[in-house]
Amino acid sequence: MNYNEILSAARDQVGPYCKACPVCNGRACGNAMPGPGCKYPGNVAARNYDKWQEICVNMDTLCPNAEPDVSFAMFGRRFTAPIFAAPLGAIDLHYGSKYKDAAYNSILIPAAADYGVMALTGDGVDPSIMLRSAEDMVKVGGIGCPIIKPWNKETVFEKLDVLNAAGIFAAGMDIDGAGLPFLKAMNPNAGSKSVDEMKEIIAYAKMPFIVKGIMTVKGAEKAVEAGAAAIVISNHGGRVQGAVPSTAEVLPEIAAAVKGQTVILVDGGIRSGVDVFRALALGADAVLIGRPILPMIYAAGAEGFTVYMDKIVSELKATMTMCGAPTLADITADKIRL
Repeated sequence: MNYNEILSAARDQVGPYCKACPVCNGRACGNAMPGPGCKYPGNVAARNYDKWQEICVNMDTLCPNAEPDVSFAMFGRRFTAPIFAAPLGAIDLHYGSKYKDAAYNSILIPAAADYGVMALTGDGVDPSIMLRSAEDMVKVGGIGCPIIKPWNKETVFEKLDVLNAAGIFAAGMDIDGAGLPFLKAMNPNAGSKSVDEMKEIIAYAKMPFIVKGIMTVKGAEKAVEAGAAAIVISNHGGRVQGAVPSTAEVLPEIAAAVKGQTVILVDGGIRSGVDVFRALALGADAVLIGRPILPMIYAAGAEGFTVYMDKIVSELKATMTMCGAPTLADITADKIRL
């Protein structure tokens, strides 16, 4: 099946909250919670999408005629493209009952590895979710990155013990989940983390550690101070905190502050290869895409993931060709117009 056929088929596989829209722009789901929406005023996902569309790319075809190279190196490994699968959680609650988290991840993890990229996976109150993700990653050589909720330190260490022993490629924490009610109910040390607490957690991990949920320069600087190998600019805490800016709006200032000190990933509203180009031009090293991948997997499994990635990568290559950027390093700020 092609992309449009899979997306059409997905409308019978997801729901009732996710609509498998032609463009995943956050408008149909809005305040839908549970569901893929966000907290009142319900515009976080829509704002993410809209702000990428406000950025124009600068065409320049007076350049050598070369096949674009979209390969990307991170933590000593070269990936097919600078595009990774973002972690999603409570799949059946938010997107449709066909899959629960572990079953969805069991398709996503090998599909991403086969494509030459990486899946980041979510965490939850059920500890088996992360355990099964780790097992699936082991089957593909450890490639993947479980994202751990900001539980109390003891719980985080127990989870890292599993990942350390399994030789998982990378691990991380979505610190923007600090406001979730089940974390607030835990004692002690659940929720927000101080720099010293993050230092201790990162030092305990035996693999590169990614801090997800950074939305300010100060937050990025603190993550670097704590030893984060990478940060993810992400406002998916918008599920518990509304009225936040888009990731595209904060990316340039964060990149200006910490570029070269840590790998910069950005998540939120990236829906095309052109958006990937825009993100890299603004200073990101790579991007995460989550919600649009889910309907593709619901409808067509691993094939859906491959078809989606082929679409995004081909769009990125086409944009690089038209803008005179044969490599990712050539996607610089002068290639876009704000």
